Amino acid sequence: MYYIYSRKSKYTGKGESIENQVEMCKEYILVHNKNVKDEDIVIYEDEGFSAKNLKRPMFGQMMQDLKKDKVKCIVCYRLDRISRNVSDFSSLITDLIDRGIDFVSVKEQFDTSTPMGRAMMYISSVFAQLERETIAERIRDNMLMLAKTGRWLGGVAPTGYKSEKVEQIVVNGKSKQMFKLKIVPEEAKIIKTIFKKFLETNSLTKVETYLLQNNVKTKNGKNFGRFTIRNILTNPVYMVADKNAFDFFLKNGVEFSEDINVKENFNGEHAVMAYNKTLQKEGKHNCIRDMKDWIVSVGKHKGIISSEDWLKVRKQLLQNSSKSYHKPKSNAALLSGLLFCGNCGDYMRPKLSQRKNAQGEYIYSYLCQTKEKSRLHNCQMKNPNGNTLDKAVCEEIKKLTEDKSEFSAQLEVIKNNLFRQNESYEDELSELTNARSQLEKDIKILVKSLCTALNETSQKYIIEEIEKLDAKKVQIEERIKSLNDFAEQQNFSEAGFENVKNMMLSFNKMFEQMSIEEKRNALKAFIRKIVWDGENVHIYLFGSDEANSNIIRQENSEPQCKDSKRDFDVFSKLQEIGAGCLDERADRYR
Repeated sequence: MYYIYSRKSKYTGKGESIENQVEMCKEYILVHNKNVKDEDIVIYEDEGFSAKNLKRPMFGQMMQDLKKDKVKCIVCYRLDRISRNVSDFSSLITDLIDRGIDFVSVKEQFDTSTPMGRAMMYISSVFAQLERETIAERIRDNMLMLAKTGRWLGGVAPTGYKSEKVEQIVVNGKSKQMFKLKIVPEEAKIIKTIFKKFLETNSLTKVETYLLQNNVKTKNGKNFGRFTIRNILTNPVYMVADKNAFDFFLKNGVEFSEDINVKENFNGEHAVMAYNKTLQKEGKHNCIRDMKDWIVSVGKHKGIISSEDWLKVRKQLLQNSSKSYHKPKSNAALLSGLLFCGNCGDYMRPKLSQRKNAQGEYIYSYLCQTKEKSRLHNCQMKNPNGNTLDKAVCEEIKKLTEDKSEFSAQLEVIKNNLFRQNESYEDELSELTNARSQLEKDIKILVKSLCTALNETSQKYIIEEIEKLDAKKVQIEERIKSLNDFAEQQNFSEAGFENVKNMMLSFNKMFEQMSIEEKRNALKAFIRKIVWDGENVHIYLFGSDEANSNIIRQENSEPQCKDSKRDFDVFSKLQEIGAGCLDERADRYR
């Protein structure tokens, strides 16, 4: 068995297209192996994916198939069709050698069946990575030059500031534009309040409570959360650049943007500007780099927080982090993540007590998060008994599969609808993937041109264009993620549907034998959300609207099931797999 792997970042239909790569690989195999037939060759194609890592659908499928097929060789048109990362490539070749599988690159004439072929392949991959690292080094050098100006390089300005365009005249008489941060007085008051309250309380939670109680909102009109508050408290952009700040950064080994008179610039007139502060990885949240990787400069903006207060806050945060201990949460609550407050719409989390009921179970209730964080100021929703409510909801869901004949008939309808709709989702995913690849290529070209830009005016326009393209790329990636999440949920074959049907027909019996986590996941398979209004619990299944819910009423503080007309769709979770939920999620990204 021979595998052919082909990849192209962008669809062109000419040159090194997927089709041309495959044909050349086929020709190579047939020339060097006379007895090979077409059925002995398996082809894997990834179009619209870059070679910066190995996270590609068909490449992953090929690696999975290696485990079950007896493969003699993997053939690709060119080395960089597999990877441009030395570590990834080295690991792959080592894995193939351990399996006794050869690797051939047609263009470079590399063949791992020979020692020289293996050596030359490693050397080529090293040069490919060297090119990338050289580009990254040039970008860092350019960043150091830009940092000397103390300018704001663009993006969303931090709370407390706005981006302001400034025009300067250079020595040769030409004008250039740059941006700096300008204080927004109303937002600056919020920043001062956050630092002041943390110094008073030494608690992110108490600061969050204070802001909730006083209806203080973010730039986007949302409530401040603990993570947002912590990000503000740790951002050096607010700190006055004086001797204390300079000594702190010097002690922590940061790289300063200037070698001459850098200490004199920390004179307290302006604030700190830190570059290269975040590490961005595709598919992951940005994280803060080690301070030794920062590039620190004195900005053109005014500080909001004194260096003494900023450093005190940093010290307290580090102390809190080192001594923090979180009590393990109860694992018994089944409705975590499903139950919402009917008053404010926030999640309701389980709250465990130390008392036990007659069955020997620890008693717990559900508590509205807004009620808890605002200390009853913004919400006074009554807490339902968790033990009783969970059992009542479970009994209600069990009723859904009692009519087995109707369930089977509905399942067949859903299965047919699902398979008809799959193609449209796959087409959209392919288009988005190609669009993302094109944006990545365009951004890469602009980044290269940024390194060779002759003046700050051209740099400014290049950076603005990069930001626009990156914003489009983020939107596309969010949409791709929603489609991939959907694909994972709807990954049903004919056999898969039969398994689901058989499982659901015996749901009542199986449910009692499930673990807590399995029961929780089973409920999430049916329920979109549950709303507690203080007296009744409204259950909304996937596919149902706000007007159609099953109701569990509370009488004498004990939630009980009460017969009601089932307006909601018993089989709507499976319908959601085929249609509804994806459309609902997709609206968020359009």
